[in-house]
Amino acid sequence: MLEPQDEVSEREVQQGLRALLVDASFATAIGALNSGVVLLALALHVGVSTVQIGILAAIPLFTQILQAPAVSLVERLRTRRRISVISVFLARLALPIYAVVPFIPDRNVAAASLMAAALLHYGLNAVGACSWNSWMRDLVPEEELGRFFARRTLFGTAVSAVATIVGAYALQQAGTDRAFGNSIFCGLYLFGFACGLVSTVALARVPEPRMPPGSDDVPIRRLLTGPLRDRNFRQMLRYLASWQFAVNLATPFFTVYFVRELGFGMGFVLIFSFISQIANLAVIRGWGRLSDHFSNKSVLSVATPLFIFSIVAMAFASDVDGMTARSAYLVMLHIIMGAAAAGVGLASGNIVLKLSPGGAATGYLASNAIIGAIAAGMAPIIGGWASDFFAARKLALLQTLTRFPRLGSCTVKVSCDERFQRTAFYRRGHPMGGALVLSIRHQLP
Repeated sequence: MLEPQDEVSEREVQQGLRALLVDASFATAIGALNSGVVLLALALHVGVSTVQIGILAAIPLFTQILQAPAVSLVERLRTRRRISVISVFLARLALPIYAVVPFIPDRNVAAASLMAAALLHYGLNAVGACSWNSWMRDLVPEEELGRFFARRTLFGTAVSAVATIVGAYALQQAGTDRAFGNSIFCGLYLFGFACGLVSTVALARVPEPRMPPGSDDVPIRRLLTGPLRDRNFRQMLRYLASWQFAVNLATPFFTVYFVRELGFGMGFVLIFSFISQIANLAVIRGWGRLSDHFSNKSVLSVATPLFIFSIVAMAFASDVDGMTARSAYLVMLHIIMGAAAAGVGLASGNIVLKLSPGGAATGYLASNAIIGAIAAGMAPIIGGWASDFFAARKLALLQTLTRFPRLGSCTVKVSCDERFQRTAFYRRGHPMGGALVLSIRHQLP
């Protein structure tokens, strides 16, 4: 069962690609309804702290380090489909655990259960992703990489957009009454579990080309460090690490920022995510055509500065007066961010796949995931600490007035409230991270 095949016909490849579209549709529905903004909303609903939010945001990133032992598992068993299917099925068993978290009366126990479920969910997904990436590298024809993954993203984003609207309405209703909110969150995660079962069945129907014979005694260290000797791949890793750190330094806290500092409801915040997905949907096929006809580096040269600009500008939303004008400002930034994210994700993924040699891509893809995970995982923890650092201290401006001799010398002290101090964190973090990304982007292969 789920064994690889010595030969995969063209017809089987096309059937597998169609099954991958079904898998993508239902898997992204899980992402829209059970991850990201919804997961953070659940965390806020049960009353976790800012530092705990940072840790929760870091879990999906740090767990990618589990791709290191997963590489050894893939190389030893050489059955990537079986590893992927079993891993994602077990990972999705965490969704019913999420569903019962709102009903746990003790806040500390609820927070611990939430993080334990996240570790299970994202940890096993990381194991599955390691084998899945290598599997896709050998299954999808290289000349179709850009078009296929653009089409796969298109299907997934379309479903995710619809799911986001449903989630936004549900979150808006969840804020009206705590008991009703418990039921809303429970329903969202149980529905996500049902979507996960459909996605897993579709993934199991995708054929797997048999991996070429390999040495069983290749140490995992050699598998992971071997790709680092590839100069072009090393340059790509530097870019992706800086990108992951910059993006994850403050963006996991934007939901908290929008709700606590700007006064938006959770449903409205999820609408921002929906707008980004629509922008992503509108341009993803165009990015795919550009990557196939020109180069992936050209796509990154346009998309990276746009994305960095949008997340830096997000921190200045508090300066816009009036909720209507502020909403319009954030909508514009989410459109830019969604369109740019589509280009960055597609082009960087294509470059990594093309730099990974066929039949031996596991080590390359795992090295990329692990280095990206370390950079991305550190960022929200540092961000959560920095946010609390600014909030716990009074920023003061001391000015001695010497222009008016008759008044004598006096001191004026201007204290800043917690909202200003937290906003200071958003404004300082992203320009530094963005500059790092833009400087490294020019060194890409």
